[in-house]
Amino acid sequence: MQPQFVQVVCDVHCKWDQESPRYRVYVNDELFAERTWIWRDIYLEELLQISAPVGTYKIKYELVEPELGDLKIKNIRVVQGPGRIHSKGLLEIHNENA
Repeated sequence: MQPQFVQVVCDVHCKWDQESPRYRVYVNDELFAERTWIWRDIYLEELLQISAPVGTYKIKYELVEPELGDLKIKNIRVVQGPGRIHSKGLLEIHNENA
């Protein structure tokens, strides 16, 4: 099946006190990014560009140990391409001709 291209944006919030926390972003079991959070009192819009066959994919954020902060992901949305977000961060990619 032909891969479809979608762009997903997530609002990433992180609260931390001392050392900068690190986090990872996965789509299913594939590591998409690992970042060090350096900002305070701000959230970031993170863009995930995904080219994948039609199907359902789990988007997961996790802190890297030691967990040095509190990470929250809000407002997950598809901004381009044939997809939609279901509950619990599941991305459904469908055929753009459907």
